[in-house]
Amino acid sequence: MNSYRLSVCIFLSILMLCLTFGQAQAAIIANNQIIHQIEQANDKEALLQTLNRIDVQEQLLDMGVNTVDIESRINQMTHEEIAQLNQQFDTLPAGGDALGIIVLVFIIFVITDVIGATDIFPFIHPVN
Repeated sequence: MNSYRLSVCIFLSILMLCLTFGQAQAAIIANNQIIHQIEQANDKEALLQTLNRIDVQEQLLDMGVNTVDIESRINQMTHEEIAQLNQQFDTLPAGGDALGIIVLVFIIFVITDVIGATDIFPFIHPVN
């Protein structure tokens, strides 16, 4: 009985040692990376807040764009695209030409529909 227990203990010890050696990687995260990630999140949130304004949503709905589609497209945008839209929003005068930005967003949606990245407008057929 003692030899049986000893062999089971040795087997379980070896098994536990083998299971604990997993691959782990650790890296130092630089402050620039953290700041960049925070800036990306803030840019996306600022864009969503701008597009969630009632006047902007009314104009987008008049163009036939659903707000759910807008949010899903913004989540698919790169940081550069979001930064470009935010920069254009920032250059507009207060209460000014929001229609230009809405048209720009509409054109971006049309282009992404044409290339097949999104399917927002049913009347646009993607190019193969």
